Amino acid sequence: MVLEEGALVLADMGICTIDKFDKMDEFDRTAIHEVMEQQTVSIAKAGITTSLNARTAILAAASPAWGRYDLRRTPAENINLPPALLSRFDLLWLTLDRADMDTDLEMARHVVYVHQNRESPALGFTPLEPSVLRACISAARRLSPYVPKELEEYIATAYSSIRQEEAKSNSPHSYTTVRTLLSILRISAALARFRFSETVAQSDADEALRLMQMSKFSLYADDRQKSGLDAISDVYSILRDEASRSNKMDVSYAYALNWISRKG
Repeated sequence: MVLEEGALVLADMGICTIDKFDKMDEFDRTAIHEVMEQQTVSIAKAGITTSLNARTAILAAASPAWGRYDLRRTPAENINLPPALLSRFDLLWLTLDRADMDTDLEMARHVVYVHQNRESPALGFTPLEPSVLRACISAARRLSPYVPKELEEYIATAYSSIRQEEAKSNSPHSYTTVRTLLSILRISAALARFRFSETVAQSDADEALRLMQMSKFSLYADDRQKSGLDAISDVYSILRDEASRSNKMDVSYAYALNWISRKG
């Protein structure tokens, strides 16, 4: 019997992109759990018992379970995947096909142009050559950025603040766990690699926190809209809570802008 590698094993030390993620059967779903938690695939078949490396990042796309996204349901219910599996992703983004005159017109023009000319329209800029991009990514992946001592408390405090805010909001869907903290650390390190730096900077942590908040906002924006809060009320609420937490009546513009950006 010949043991053949699957997509996750072949993507070891790389990226595995998965389409129709919601169409997985139960066996594949169990394997994905192990890969995303332990970075290995266990094999026990026809007398072969072994464990293969699957140290890969997973980029997945899923469609709504009933053909159309129902805003009254949670993301987990809409794509028919268990929350335990979804929570293993660092970032989740909801992309809805909303009717918009400008966007629809731009998309239609692009499709018509490609259909008539059999090529894409001019980009307006010169893209990087694939070989240059591969070289940059390869060099960045050799780095192992670390979080300095002075930044550890900053990240821990930000994580605690997010937990406290969710507890106060009584949100029925959004929740932050230790996995979220690990995601923040991974994203911060990735951003440091992007700068070819051996050290994670506060700006990296802030951007990681902003991405986490924007990811959640994309999933649960409608809960926020139903609450009746507008942007000004949101900003006021954020600044009031931060001033109360730090026991300060005055908040500088730069600090306020940074804090609001982190909150999405």
